[in-house]
Amino acid sequence: MDDALPPAWPPGDDVFGDLVAAAIDRLPSEFRERLGSVAIVVEDEPTPSQLAATGARGLLGLYQGVPRTAFGAEGAPVASKVTIFRGPLLRANRTPEALARAVDDVVRHEIAHHFGIGDERLRELRSGG
Repeated sequence: MDDALPPAWPPGDDVFGDLVAAAIDRLPSEFRERLGSVAIVVEDEPTPSQLAATGARGLLGLYQGVPRTAFGAEGAPVASKVTIFRGPLLRANRTPEALARAVDDVVRHEIAHHFGIGDERLRELRSGG
């Protein structure tokens, strides 16, 4: 019989941060190496202004910045930022395995925006198109 304790639920900030770091580490190297100065942060919840700016009722993650595909993006005066929202991800994913998969998906989704891939194209890619 395995005496290991089940992981604490919900996971603490350090464990959640480790999930985000692992998701970044799993990105293909050609993308990971081109993240440059993109700040990737974890926040508990989206702010009302973030929700209003996106027109969303809820957010799991958010990309703010100038995509690399935009003209002059390398010299953009505004740094790019990816925010991963801990609270909504925890509420939507009730097991460690589901949470890890969801964090991976959200990190990839928001990083894709940094590389100029929009939501419509991401849906096409997800459906095999």
